Amino acid sequence: MTVPPLFDPLDTEDDDQLPRDTASRETCLSASGGLGVDDDAHPAGAHPRLRAWLHVEPFYWTMRVVYVCLVAGAVFAVYINGVAEGWWRAWGEKPSVAATTPATQPTPASSVSSEAAMSGGYQIGPDGVLVRPAQYAADTYTKPELPEEAKENTERGAEAAAEHYLALLIYSWNTGDTQPLANMSDPSSNFAKNHIANTQEMYTNGWSYGNSVTVQEVLRLEAVSSQDGTIPPNTVGVRFRVSANNGTRCKGQSIIVDDSEHSSTITLFMTWKDNRWTEVQGSSTDHDDE
Repeated sequence: MTVPPLFDPLDTEDDDQLPRDTASRETCLSASGGLGVDDDAHPAGAHPRLRAWLHVEPFYWTMRVVYVCLVAGAVFAVYINGVAEGWWRAWGEKPSVAATTPATQPTPASSVSSEAAMSGGYQIGPDGVLVRPAQYAADTYTKPELPEEAKENTERGAEAAAEHYLALLIYSWNTGDTQPLANMSDPSSNFAKNHIANTQEMYTNGWSYGNSVTVQEVLRLEAVSSQDGTIPPNTVGVRFRVSANNGTRCKGQSIIVDDSEHSSTITLFMTWKDNRWTEVQGSSTDHDDE
């Protein structure tokens, strides 16, 4: 079986040379595997190639229809993809609502809400407490070291130990670390216990920095009698006049700044015990109240 080509070379011969009679036409249809189409269905002047192209077996008609559908589907797919990718701009078509509506994105928080909450120039931390400035962090303070003189069982040793004790007291206020002070205090000392409790309470929801104490003069330095057993033996009393600065303190979201110098009197009883000086009693009063 011979299938006529889709496109034959153009025939330059006159149509008059083709068979005109009915028998000849039937012969042509029969040679091409005619579809049984009546000759009267075609115009009298139809080109023989057109008639030959039309009169093919059903299988080839089916293949032609499939080809046409594939081509049409491919063109439609390219069009749809072009709309989705924005090619419609090049085609000059108006985009559909589905193609132009952007995907829903989370609404960014406003710049105001994204900024850290502030109070009095301080940032509020996640625990609701003002954040301590980094330049005054606890680790910027160095723990005082016990001087060599404070290791001697002499009045001068007791004085040096008392000065070191004051340094540990200030260190605890600025860092919240009360352990070094507790190590140099007798468990019975109310002065030490009150100071340690106040410091720990302050650092529960706050902090402090900038505290300082400077010894102005030694007002008294002498051995203290046992006083009916209330004072341990080998105790030396040391009384200082000091200049103190309370610095900056925070409690929750409240800030107290006190940079003024205060003159105070501090008395410490130092007892030589276990080859070292230990604070057993103490007191502090403002100079004007003395």
